[in-house]
Amino acid sequence: MTYLYIFIGGGLGSLARFLVSKITASFFTMNFPIGTFISNILSCVILAILVLFLANKHGEFTWVQPLLIVGFCGGFSTFSSFSNETFNLLSTGHTAIALINICLSILVGIGLIFILRAKV
Repeated sequence: MTYLYIFIGGGLGSLARFLVSKITASFFTMNFPIGTFISNILSCVILAILVLFLANKHGEFTWVQPLLIVGFCGGFSTFSSFSNETFNLLSTGHTAIALINICLSILVGIGLIFILRAKV
């Protein structure tokens, strides 16, 4: 059953990432990969909230981790798209934007998880 939860969560997360990218592309026209950035940051927030929620629920909600943390957050966030878009920025001479993307993604993602999880 765990594999099914991961499969369903991953598919829903990937679909959500695709929709976020399409929606942001219709609002923003810039070199910065805003859709991937938003998906990755939202995934960090969702993951931190879920970890907080599950902290004291030993044995309860055993389906949440494979469905939402591993599956949905894994499908919603995307290191491969982040890496590819950063590579494309670098290879087209947008070095400053690439570096901003790297720093902002890492600092904001880890920072949000740190802030949200520090509440425990």
